[in-house]
Amino acid sequence: MSQNLIEKIAQKYSTENEIVKSGDYVSIKPEHILTHDNTGAIIPKFKNIGIKKIKFTQQPMFALDHDVQNKSETNLKKYSKIENFAKEMGVDFYPAGRGIGHQIMCEEGYAFPGELAVASDSHANMYGGLGCLGTPIVRTDAATIWATGETWWQIPPVVKIIFNGNLQAGVSGKDVALTIAGYFDHDELLNCGIEFQGEGVKNLSIDSRLSIANMSTEWGALVGIFPIDELTIEWLENRNKYILENGLEDVPSNKNSKIHPRINKTRINELKNNILKADTSAEYSKVIEIDLSSIIPSVSGPHSVKKLKTNVEIENEKIKIHKAYLVSCVNARVEDLAEAASILDGKKVADHVELYVAAASAQVQKDSEKRGDWKKIVDSGAIILPPGCGPCIGLGKGLLKDGEVGISATNRNFKGRMGTKDSKAYLASPATVAFSAINGFISSENQVKDKKLNFSIKTLNKKSTPSKKAKIIKGFKENIIGNIIFCPKDNINTDGIFPGKYTYIDDFTPEQQSKVVMENYDVKFNQLVKNGDILVGGFNFGTGSSREQAATAFKYRGIQLIIAGSFSQTYKRNAINNGFIVIESPELVNDLKKQFDNNILTIDTKLKCEINFINSQIIIENNEYNFSPIGNNIQKIIIEGGIEKLLKK
Repeated sequence: MSQNLIEKIAQKYSTENEIVKSGDYVSIKPEHILTHDNTGAIIPKFKNIGIKKIKFTQQPMFALDHDVQNKSETNLKKYSKIENFAKEMGVDFYPAGRGIGHQIMCEEGYAFPGELAVASDSHANMYGGLGCLGTPIVRTDAATIWATGETWWQIPPVVKIIFNGNLQAGVSGKDVALTIAGYFDHDELLNCGIEFQGEGVKNLSIDSRLSIANMSTEWGALVGIFPIDELTIEWLENRNKYILENGLEDVPSNKNSKIHPRINKTRINELKNNILKADTSAEYSKVIEIDLSSIIPSVSGPHSVKKLKTNVEIENEKIKIHKAYLVSCVNARVEDLAEAASILDGKKVADHVELYVAAASAQVQKDSEKRGDWKKIVDSGAIILPPGCGPCIGLGKGLLKDGEVGISATNRNFKGRMGTKDSKAYLASPATVAFSAINGFISSENQVKDKKLNFSIKTLNKKSTPSKKAKIIKGFKENIIGNIIFCPKDNINTDGIFPGKYTYIDDFTPEQQSKVVMENYDVKFNQLVKNGDILVGGFNFGTGSSREQAATAFKYRGIQLIIAGSFSQTYKRNAINNGFIVIESPELVNDLKKQFDNNILTIDTKLKCEINFINSQIIIENNEYNFSPIGNNIQKIIIEGGIEKLLKK
């Protein structure tokens, strides 16, 4: 059976014997897992399971990178706790100042071509720039992997994006990422895996590929992976040479050897002889073709990466800026800093602008200093921050104040993310950030001719998932029957489901959760719903914050399960990990949207619904809707009431 690249790598790391395809729930044993500052919150979850030792000590990696500017006693105590836990468990540990975890994953070979690596961070997609299948997980998953080496994953539908042509001079990988976010802004790529192919790929540097893969997260994708090609091999060989020349002093797992444990000549040669590629007859849910020569420098914002304007358009608006940022895991590598330095060389930042710079890692900063780029940036008036996340996530120095505007080479610009809610953040390439910092308003040195993106999109496999019989294990219900409560709105977020003001009340009981569920979405919800009902939501259900209570509150309210057109992947993982079933059925949701008034927030449809888990079908009156079978690994979690309870047992 033919497979695409994502399916092939998932197959390689699946603990099951069956051929895996998109839609399948599989048990996977990732090669590596990154946790960062959130390691502190994962440790008690792990200890609560009752297991004393991490099963595979070379599988996890800890890197402190988020709140690295915080020198408070509380934060230093937290960091010390994480470091001591790493020593106790024998896990590789990278302290604050070494760099952003995703960059270290690449530099130190934890994200290796053809392998599977995960992270308890949404930008794990970045590893796809090196041909490594990178995907995010939640904190409960991380604790589970520490304990067992495994977790579950539903292989997403896979979209093929074909790049043709070459970028014009002055156009970067960041411009590609922003353009795709702006043009495909109606969830065309939500919860998909993306494989980048085409002749245009060979014209994209590895740094550009890492930027594009990183920002596939902002398109709603779960994976964004490039092919393993000559450029990938060349990058590894250059990296191996760099390591041999500069030593291994900061590679924790390699204290007693001169050979790097992950990037070395032997592993590179093995990769050359066994490069995974998609089969020519592989199946995809969509095929998108993009002419790279039609992409021009662009800016996104404010408040959304999907609000796109070309540099020509936005420069005419003369938007005054107060702060500019050359930071983050998406655009603070050597190539990015060189791009900015070439513009800043010999010039000064505008008097009213503060420019902040932080390399993606200490090694990147060292290399940039050797090239002379770092000095050019600093001499322009830039303020140096330590390698790490910092202002990108609203931590440390340089945050935006009320009324201020910032231009940033980061990957997100949600309202209030980089400062106060009354500030505005725009996203752009390092070149645009540098030029804007000099001029004092959003502007670009590269006035590339303004023209529309040349692309095509073809949707395949429009039909629902074919009915497929599932093996039901003892204790898992074969059928569930209930009345449908329909909440037709799309993008129902976790703040609407479970208000943030209750999130950090540690002793908030299940009964209390049940009483406030959907409080911010519809105050009438709790009056309309009955124990045993089945909730049907719209598309992208559960978007927003990763709070687990947004799933458990429904469970405690007596809702048997949730059906939606699509789910936020984080929400889906939190629901299943807490023993709560969620099913995707876009066809059912679209039919209900046609039948009922979409302006009513909560509708008691009076429709009787049966879910048959053997045939993987939803049956309503005379209509049948197919869904992906619930695998035995997921069934076990549901039976025990959650993954932590299952592991304890």
